[in-house]
Amino acid sequence: MTSQVPESLDAWRMVAASCEFAGRIPLRAMTRLRGSLLDGEGEVRYVLGFGTDALRVPFAQLQIEAELPLECQRSLQRFVLPVRLQQRLGLIRDEADEAALPPDYEALLVPADGMLHPAELVEDELILALPVVPVSPEAEAVTREFAPTAEEVAKASPFAGLAGLKTK
Repeated sequence: MTSQVPESLDAWRMVAASCEFAGRIPLRAMTRLRGSLLDGEGEVRYVLGFGTDALRVPFAQLQIEAELPLECQRSLQRFVLPVRLQQRLGLIRDEADEAALPPDYEALLVPADGMLHPAELVEDELILALPVVPVSPEAEAVTREFAPTAEEVAKASPFAGLAGLKTK
C-alpha cells in the first residue's frame, strides 16, 4: 500500500498491478463539496484499491472515512456528520458496458486516456453521501402545531376571489 497518492492514476495500469493507495485530503481543498459544508475544518481519509474480480471485471474499491461539518436545518447549529463509505466501482470504457457489471458495482466511466483523479472520486462519493436536509440527531423535534388564522384561510381559499365578484 502506498501512502503518497499521485494526483492522477492510469486506471488500467493500476488494475493490472493490483495497486492500493491510502491518502488524506483536507476538506477545505474540496471545492465542490465545500459549498455544502459549514466550514472546511477536518480531513478525509481514504483507501483506493484496484483489481479484477472472479469474473475478470476491473474495479476500483474505495473506502472513505470523514466527519463533515454541517448546519442542522432544525436548530441552525453546527454538527458533525460521520461518514463511512465503502464503494466498489466497476471500471468501464463505454456506457454500454454498464449492463455487464455485477449488481453490487457502481459504474465508473474511465476517460479515453485512462486517467483517474483519486481526489475527484472521493469528492464525488462524499457529495452523494450528503443528506438533502441535514438534521443533527441531537436536535429536538418541533412539536408545535401552527394553525392558520381565519384571515390566512380566507386569503388561501381558491374561491375567495369569486365570492368578491358575486357581491358586485
